[in-house]
Amino acid sequence: MHEAKSTLSKLVEMAERGEEVVICRAGKPAVRLVAESPTDEPRPMGLAEGQFWYADDWDSDETNAEIAALFEDGPIFPDEG
Repeated sequence: MHEAKSTLSKLVEMAERGEEVVICRAGKPAVRLVAESPTDEPRPMGLAEGQFWYADDWDSDETNAEIAALFEDGPIFPDEG
């Protein structure tokens, strides 16, 4: 573990080259260091389309005014009892 702390950048370079890097604690394998494999493909828009429901008036002037009033005019510490 101590050696890994002092040579972390070298270990990361090794993993990025595809080498297997295993860090041990007290002689026993603790973690495996692997390179991140970024994807070049962007996530598609609308991935969760149809999976959520919200009220028709969720963004109406009335609803927004009600939420603003709760923030601006509501008590700082609601009654506890």
